[in-house]
Amino acid sequence: MTTVKDIFDYIDKIAPYDNAETWDNTGFLVGSIDKEVRRVVMSLDPCRKAVNFAKCVEADLLLTHHPIIFSPLKKIEADTALYDLINSDIASISAHTSFDKAIGGINDNLAELLNLKNTRHIDGTMLVVGDLEEEMSIDDFAIYVAEILGTHGLRYTDTEKIIRRVAVGGGGCSEYMADAMENADCFVTGEIKYHEMLDAYEIGYAVISAGHFETENVPFLTLKERLEQAFADVEFLIAPVENPVSEI
Repeated sequence: MTTVKDIFDYIDKIAPYDNAETWDNTGFLVGSIDKEVRRVVMSLDPCRKAVNFAKCVEADLLLTHHPIIFSPLKKIEADTALYDLINSDIASISAHTSFDKAIGGINDNLAELLNLKNTRHIDGTMLVVGDLEEEMSIDDFAIYVAEILGTHGLRYTDTEKIIRRVAVGGGGCSEYMADAMENADCFVTGEIKYHEMLDAYEIGYAVISAGHFETENVPFLTLKERLEQAFADVEFLIAPVENPVSEI
């Protein structure tokens, strides 16, 4: 019999919760940690659509990247994802910044999706750096990234810089811009402020803002295969959730 704690402990081994950022709320968040688990639903976000799907398939656990409880709560209202999760007796685990940093985590998986070679982690950051098989212009590389990640409305700096080495940081990693500049020709991340991109443009540095959801969704869901190998008695399902932020 597999319990919530068994899955919690497995994730702790591959992406130790103690490595999460101090501001994060990763780990076991809702329910009974001793609950038996026969079916798990995975989703990048603990949104109502994911929770409703978990209810429909009678899941025992919702496993997400982003935590369902992040900021301090003063109340839990009806018709919210957290309220429905509790009322449905579905446990919740988040593998957030600890999985961002982990070997085989979000950013390793993002680098693999982009087919980067000779990858390595930059110490003190969440970033992974790797090499393209063939150098590209920023225009060609931006198109390549958009096609691989299925991004609409991708933004990038206009530069003549040729891209050979790439730093990736899924989601919100803009605080590592300086580290990316020191280690790579281009920085691919989920979201970055306009003025930060403007500063990069002014010095001719290549930055691609490819979408928070797009840079993390598939890299998180690749965890499913590893979990299936570790827990043969558990069914793992992916919630049918697309990017809730529409772009043209």
